Amino acid sequence: MFGWNHYHQGYNCITMTKVFSKALNKTIEISRIIGEIKGTQPGPTLIFTAGIHGNEPSGIFALQKVITELKEKNIPIKGNIYAISGNLPALEKETRFIKQDLNRMWTSERMQKVTSGNIEKNGEETIEQLNIYNVINNILKTDKGPFYFMDLHTTSSETIPFLTVNDSLINRKFTEQYPVPLILGIEEYLDGPLLSYINELGYVAFGFEGGQHDSLSSIENHVAFIYQSLVFTESVSKEEIDFQCYYDLLAKTSVDSRNIYEIYYHYRIQENEKFMMKPGFLNFQRINKGQELAESNGEKIIAKKQGRILMPQYQSQGDDGYFSIRKIPQVFLNLSSYFRKIRLDKILPIMPGVSWLSDRKDTLIVNRKIAWLFAKQFFHLLGYRSKKLDKNYLVIKNREAASRKEEYENVLWLRN
Repeated sequence: MFGWNHYHQGYNCITMTKVFSKALNKTIEISRIIGEIKGTQPGPTLIFTAGIHGNEPSGIFALQKVITELKEKNIPIKGNIYAISGNLPALEKETRFIKQDLNRMWTSERMQKVTSGNIEKNGEETIEQLNIYNVINNILKTDKGPFYFMDLHTTSSETIPFLTVNDSLINRKFTEQYPVPLILGIEEYLDGPLLSYINELGYVAFGFEGGQHDSLSSIENHVAFIYQSLVFTESVSKEEIDFQCYYDLLAKTSVDSRNIYEIYYHYRIQENEKFMMKPGFLNFQRINKGQELAESNGEKIIAKKQGRILMPQYQSQGDDGYFSIRKIPQVFLNLSSYFRKIRLDKILPIMPGVSWLSDRKDTLIVNRKIAWLFAKQFFHLLGYRSKKLDKNYLVIKNREAASRKEEYENVLWLRN
């Protein structure tokens, strides 16, 4: 694997990638490090990533704009800020990925091979993953926390801005500062997103979806999000920027939907399936039971429940057809916080059909034939996410076990 010095002197300085924005009708040249700022005072370390999907350049342009503005205006920075590009070959070709979806490669099994050096360095996405891992790993080794990871995305359909959040208490508490909807639990439905890997390391990490891929407002939303993030992490004082303007810009996009939602259904497109969304669906659009949403091999796909639609697919690559979401009542959010703080989950293994998977006591295995009384929502309350092992067993993992709560205990947003 590449070391930090080799990386900076080689790939980052010599290889430049051209990235085009249809919204701006503009091309810029970037390398792995879009930009970085070392603050003059102690503070947090912020790591922004963008372009993990190559057909999503908005975050790249927004990060370059903000980094440039911070330097030109000589705005005081506490801590350090890094802007990291994602899939450079895919960005240059304006496609989601070349061979593999780079945002589905960060599984625990694969990362064990990556961190131990036991992985074949072939294929564009594998090389990109190794480079990104080395940059992040060196930041974690050399910089001081608290660390914040934010991954910038856009969607193929028209959308209001929203956050995708792995449901740990520190993640939820931090992201509630933003005036946009929160989507909890996406990690149960996707294998190998970058942010799930970062969350399993215990850090605050979440995604921001800024708008449609080629919309000018997506870049503007990303810029507003980045500036708000600088303030919320205490990296920049709100008096140094036009904070209220950026806050209001995002707030006005989501008056009808500024809630916390959970995903309850994911339509996954199978290999060789001919899938087509019905035209006209927007993110957060309300859907009714029985409503036609898409077609699969000529057959209608019908909504089984009432809710809202999220990320309907209007692109040729990827296997995520669409997600269905519903609002989480505040009483359940309050209950989940309380149950997690008192570690109510410790009593679960005394129940029939429930046992610890290992001595680490962060993962449970559930026999659904015996423990049929326990719905997935009950485990969500206690801070667990589930993966289906087979038709009879669930493996559920504690979202809170890895959280580095002590590293954030002195920050303002957690104390409030």
